[in-house]
Amino acid sequence: MADATPLLSVRDLTLHGTSGNPILNGISFDMAPGEVLALVGESGSGKTMAGRAVMRLLPSQVKHTGGTIMLDGSDVAVLSERAMRGLRGQVAGMVFQEPMVSLNPAITVGAQLCEGLMLHERISAAAARERALEMLRRVQIADPEGCMTSFPHAFSGGMRQRIMLASVMLLKPRLLIADEPTTALDALSQREVMEIMVDLTRKSGTAVLLVTHDLQLVAHYADSVLVLRRGDQVEYGPAASVLSRPAADYTRSLIDALPQRAEDRQPIPDVAPVIEARNVSVAYPGSHRLFSRQADKRVVDNVSLAIRPGEVVAVVGGSGSGKTTLGRAMIGLLPLAGGELRFRGQPLGAGGKAAQRDFRLACQMVFQDPYSSLDPRQRIADIVAEPLNHGEPLTAAERRARVAEMLAEVGLTGLGERYPHALSGGQRQRVAIARALIRRPALVVADEPVSALDMTIQKQVLTLFRQLQTQHGFACFFVSHNLAAVSEVADRIVVMHQGRIVEEGSVADIFDHRRHPYTQALLEAAYVAPGQQTPLSARMAAA
Repeated sequence: MADATPLLSVRDLTLHGTSGNPILNGISFDMAPGEVLALVGESGSGKTMAGRAVMRLLPSQVKHTGGTIMLDGSDVAVLSERAMRGLRGQVAGMVFQEPMVSLNPAITVGAQLCEGLMLHERISAAAARERALEMLRRVQIADPEGCMTSFPHAFSGGMRQRIMLASVMLLKPRLLIADEPTTALDALSQREVMEIMVDLTRKSGTAVLLVTHDLQLVAHYADSVLVLRRGDQVEYGPAASVLSRPAADYTRSLIDALPQRAEDRQPIPDVAPVIEARNVSVAYPGSHRLFSRQADKRVVDNVSLAIRPGEVVAVVGGSGSGKTTLGRAMIGLLPLAGGELRFRGQPLGAGGKAAQRDFRLACQMVFQDPYSSLDPRQRIADIVAEPLNHGEPLTAAERRARVAEMLAEVGLTGLGERYPHALSGGQRQRVAIARALIRRPALVVADEPVSALDMTIQKQVLTLFRQLQTQHGFACFFVSHNLAAVSEVADRIVVMHQGRIVEEGSVADIFDHRRHPYTQALLEAAYVAPGQQTPLSARMAAA
């Protein structure tokens, strides 16, 4: 950039765990004022630890064992803790991956925004409040006054990330470190947060160190990119050059792992559906007060949907659109406020308890976060075998054989005696898939099964999921905000907005001939143009 002196200069940065295992092996890079540098790599590559090292916020089990970090002319490694407290916030600020963990749930948003400002600057509480209100307006909070008196739990994930961004940018730092700031957000919220962040930093000349595994964000926003693999620096250079002409095989593998639309999809036979929702509505009860009661909130409103055997129906939409609620309602985990469900042509409840039990045994769910849905005290083999406790009795030998067969199908042979904490995120998601499929269900609801995975693991899980679906022929209700992933696995796409279906059609219909304005906005926010095969194709063509 224009300034010859780097704002941040990292030389041969080396980090080790307390057990001696290497975390970073001598990485080096420079950042100029106003530059956006992306740290890219798979889970475990060390990119988050590199960002934390700049702020000297490493966990106790990680040690800085070599190299220098020069931030705004100061050597971070030798500064006193008092000096570091002055540097954090004013010189460098950090936006963490999960804002709900970073924001104090017991303190109002206004108190949290003003706290850092009053610690670093000698201003009155009234002046701090005015500055905080102005920053909330800049990050497009609709009701800044109401936001100041509210608690973090009252906001969506995208709104909480805006509040976190406002708290960091209030101090006008020269460097902003953003650690996976949009991983858990839908495409619209993701784009809004990134545009706000980039706009704020450009106006103030703030540099951005973007820690991410999302190459779409890198292609769209980054000036430079540094690729990490297991702590090693693989490639470093201008983003356009690295993404369009990668020199390293590993960088090329990351780009190749991006989901691509499957063009050889076989048509689904026009047979009777496995599950059918007819004018289904789901409502959450309003809160009760001393002399009043709020009206019920209808989150799914008069929705009709059918899924045939062997069909993958992907339901997409923004946060709060009702897609997860609809999926849970279709397998009986939530009560209906209206309409009816039919399973294999019969209304649910018409056959009494026996029919209801058969329905539940024929439906399974893959949850978004496998670590939360797997019992940490059970071995993997026991977790996968648990659904076999219901239905036809099996001998111990038959159970072991069925579990071994299922683990082999998901690529986990030999890992049955491990516990969930000993597996990677991708392996845990394979366990969740194995548990859902071991009873050979007729219907599987997959709720954001790849949203938290990096690109290469996501590719593996999507490929595995599609292979298993083709092999076993189950119907699938696939919930996702990842439109690229949807294009790879879906036979049909349903777009939901504010509890209603606004558009429905094949992958080609939705991606290439979108009609509804909300569908257009959703796809544009995901950087998907009509006919585009990969999210990076436009950037590569331009380069």
